[in-house]
Amino acid sequence: MTVALSIRAAGEGDVPAIVALVNAAFAVERAFVDRDRTQADEIAAMMRKGTFLVVDDREGLLAGMYLERRGARAYLGMLSIRPLQQGRGLGRAMMAAAEAYVRAWGCAAIDIRILNLRTELPPFYLALGFVQTGVTDVVDDPQSRKPYHFILMTKGLGTGDRD
Repeated sequence: MTVALSIRAAGEGDVPAIVALVNAAFAVERAFVDRDRTQADEIAAMMRKGTFLVVDDREGLLAGMYLERRGARAYLGMLSIRPLQQGRGLGRAMMAAAEAYVRAWGCAAIDIRILNLRTELPPFYLALGFVQTGVTDVVDDPQSRKPYHFILMTKGLGTGDRD
């Protein structure tokens, strides 16, 4: 399925809607960690370092993601799709948009990290051309119901070296 999106850079006034979108999209993680995925102060701080790209529809934010330039590489996080719209190709469309966006920055690769307990995520990102590059140590998180770590993945963009 090909999805055409009208993506825009989020502004300061979007912080509450981004928080709501991310927390709704990541609600599945409450089975592992007893807290919201993010808060307004975290999103505002991230906006000072990078860019949130978002898609609106009549009901508000439909999708969003965070991009941060890190030298010749880009970091992508918090890919969020409104829960009732998940599984319809929006995540793939957002990832394609992210690739175009960071290519315009001149980045050679996109890096992500995903929670190992989200077993549905590695196949999604592998199908998009990401490869696993490592894992983090187990996170010391007193609010976690299960031990967890992050899987590190990257995708070269064909614009130069992968590092």
